[in-house]
Parts: sequence; structure tokens; C-alpha cells
Amino acid sequence: MLVRRLGQAVVTMLIAVLAIFVAVRALPANPVIAQFGQHAVPEKIEKEMEERGWNKPLWQQAIAFAGQMAQGNLGESFARPGEKISTRLSQAVPATLELTFAAMLIAIPLGVVVGTIAALWRNSWPDWISMAIALLGVSIPVFFLAICLIAAFPAMPTGSRLPPGTIHDLHTEFYFFESLLTGKFQLAALSARHLVLPSIALSTIPLAVVSRVTRNSMLEVFDADYLRTARAKGASLLRVIVRHAFPNASLSVLNIVGFQLGMLLSGAILTETVFNWPGLGRYVVDAIRDYDYSVVQACALVLAGIFVTLNLTLDVLFLVFDPRLREASRS
Repeated sequence: MLVRRLGQAVVTMLIAVLAIFVAVRALPANPVIAQFGQHAVPEKIEKEMEERGWNKPLWQQAIAFAGQMAQGNLGESFARPGEKISTRLSQAVPATLELTFAAMLIAIPLGVVVGTIAALWRNSWPDWISMAIALLGVSIPVFFLAICLIAAFPAMPTGSRLPPGTIHDLHTEFYFFESLLTGKFQLAALSARHLVLPSIALSTIPLAVVSRVTRNSMLEVFDADYLRTARAKGASLLRVIVRHAFPNASLSVLNIVGFQLGMLLSGAILTETVFNWPGLGRYVVDAIRDYDYSVVQACALVLAGIFVTLNLTLDVLFLVFDPRLREASRS
């Protein structure tokens, strides 16, 4: 089963590469003309088109593009000649990953607790309040919430990952994780402070979705006979939930968490733009504004790769947690 999933992941990535290539080439504006402006010398545009290979037939461009991707060569920026896209991505992707994981660190525990409380006291005021909070989380646009948070907490930092002028000797762009793991707790605290507002804004939608899915999954499990048996034997409510109910309800939660994680990685554009967070979302927005198509297609490929990797990881986790799938894969 795992081998079949790996094969599907490879095919999905090949289709993604082809679809992204076609979509970028179908866009109306020419990035080379956008780079030099409307009054550029035609010979200069032709020379740039020749160097970039954009004057070749589409099928030749597609083969060259696939070859570059196979070698891990994402090319150079159109808007900023000489700037390697992979270098900028190596800075932007860690920033987005840290922001996304911080948001999920808020959303998952709170969503599970709120959903469990709603299921325990279904059709009563804790259930109504919990679901109202969930509905509110889904309904409020992220950009509006982000603006409100900035206005409500003006003392909290925005616009960077560390205070301006901070000198550090970190070796990766994972500022928070590396400083935490290497014992630089003061630097980790500074980084965490910059993560607070963006991660709160980004966590509202997954928190609402996780709480609703947890509630529905728990309601299905609570009616099972083995839970009534456990309660009849004198097991405490906490033990029944933690030991018996949640493990059986966790597969649905795990599925939606993986999906939301992928959505957050690709959907952090609004949050990063409002908070001026130097991540993948803001990099894409800047590239679209500058008609920098080479950056747009590289970012789209990175996001496709992240989605495929997440789905593959979820399949592995399902095999670990669900004995029925393990038995099915063996047979």
C-alpha cells in the first residue's frame, strides 16, 4: 500500500509540474517586457527572451523546465536578475513553516478540548457556546482579524521575525526552533513574541474546523457499547475520554489536521501580507506584483510538493494508528 502511495505521489508531482508550466505560460503579460518596461529596446527584450528560452516552442520550454525541476534548479528571478530563487525560498519557507506550526500549536489542543466539551454536554449551553465560537472563527476574515489584533495590541511586534538589529549566530532560518533546541532561550522568547499575533490570526479557522470535527467524532464514539461498559466498571470520565473515546475518534481529527496544515501553508498569504511576515506568502505576493513568473511557478511547485508530502505522511500515520488499514495492506 505504501509503495502504491509513493507511486501516486510521484505521478501527482509530475502532473503538478506540467499544470504549473501551462498555467504560467497562459498568463497574458510577458515577464520579460514587464522587467524592462513598455519603452524598452526591442533588441534587448529579444536577447533576454533568448537567454531565458522564452522564445522557443512551448514543448521545448516544457522539456527544459521539467529537466531543471528534476535537478532542483528553480532558476533566477525575472524582477531581480542574478537572485537565485532557491536562496530566497530557503529563507521564506522556514518563516512560513514556523508560523504555520505555531498556529497549529494553538488550534489543535484548543480545538480538541472545545469539541470534546461540546460533545460531552451536547444540546446544552456549553455545546452552544463552543459551536458559536467555532462559527465565529470560520466567519471572521483572517485579514480583518489581523488588522484588529494589530490595533488592539500595539505593543506587540510585527513586520519581522526578530527585533531590528538583533545579532545572532543561528545557522538556519528556523529562528525559534533552533534557538530553543540550542538553549538560546532569550532569543527563542524574542522570536516567539514576534510569532504571537500572526499565529493567533492564522489559527482561528483551523481551530473552528478541528473543534467541529472533534465534536462530531466524539458524538459517534460516545454511543458505543464499550464506553458504557467502561463507565459501568467505574472508570472515571477523564479516563474514558482519554483512554477509550479519543483514540477511536482521533482518525477523523488527524485527517482534518493534515488537510488544514496544507491549507495553512498555502493560505498564509493574507496573514503574512497584513503582518509583513517575511514568508512564502509575502514572497508570492511580491512576485505577482512584479510579474515575476519564474518565482510564482517555483513557489507553486514548492506548495504542491508540501501538499503531496503531507498527504503521504498522513497515509503513513493512518497505517500506524488504524489496525484495520494495516490488516488490509497485509492482505
